[in-house]
Amino acid sequence: MSGSRTVVSGATGLVGRPLVTRLLDAGGAVTALTRDLAAGAGALDGRALLARWDGLRVEPEVLEGATAVVHLAGEPVFAGPLTAKRRRRIFASRVESAQSMVEALGRLPAERRPAVLVCASAVGYYAPAGDTRLAEGAASGTGFLAEVCRAWERAAAGAEALGVRRVSLRIGIVLSREGGALPRLALPFRLGLGGRLGDGRQWVPWIDRDDLVALTAAALSDERYRGALNAVAPNPLTNAELSRAVARALRRPSLLPVPGFAIRTAFGGLADELLGSRRVVPQRALELGFRFATERAEDVLARELGAS
Repeated sequence: MSGSRTVVSGATGLVGRPLVTRLLDAGGAVTALTRDLAAGAGALDGRALLARWDGLRVEPEVLEGATAVVHLAGEPVFAGPLTAKRRRRIFASRVESAQSMVEALGRLPAERRPAVLVCASAVGYYAPAGDTRLAEGAASGTGFLAEVCRAWERAAAGAEALGVRRVSLRIGIVLSREGGALPRLALPFRLGLGGRLGDGRQWVPWIDRDDLVALTAAALSDERYRGALNAVAPNPLTNAELSRAVARALRRPSLLPVPGFAIRTAFGGLADELLGSRRVVPQRALELGFRFATERAEDVLARELGAS
């Protein structure tokens, strides 16, 4: 990475911060897109260059001459009820921002464009399929998140017509105590109220944060990485298995299953994302020789929750 410059959106987030650190430690430069320059400087210890943006639009000059772009920013999906307003914000923060990235690339001279765009996507792309293993060629779903993911990936794929290599990372649940789904998942167990969701047989694709950062770095540097890539560990768990593993890590009981109707009442249009079974596997990453440092969710949970 020495001599490179990577533009990163979502640079102060759960995955962005360790990715920026990795790129900088490798000798590269990083331009972090941020809405708050002071907060961005503090979160990144003043090591990265900073460029202001509004979360949707990026100016071509920020991208000009960069080696690569990583687009991780997006409105949190499970941060509240799926109202019409939140649907618009979720869509815009992912799809419109990716479109803006590609439009900005298109306004640059070809010789000044970054060589690669790595853009986040999500396993919500896939249709629930029971116990069937879902590699990158599996069918997409019909719900809101599947529609967002398809549009998100189409927007990023526009970079290919400009001669820019594109990778869309279909990311599973990132298991980290520092944010994302795990703290919310663990809270009921901390209170002694945790349990499986519904019948617990639905598969849950997950990934250790360090592996996700390493996979993103590999996608930046290795030209064989192209198109959709499942960013998940090789061994998904069922929801019941995951619930028991969280309970063991916290030394709490896992006794109270949450019935499906209660989940649908609480989460409305997002209930199918929790109850649907997606046994997503990282077929393409394994074919490319990527080695996951952590393949057992139990090991991640013991590390992230065991000392808390």
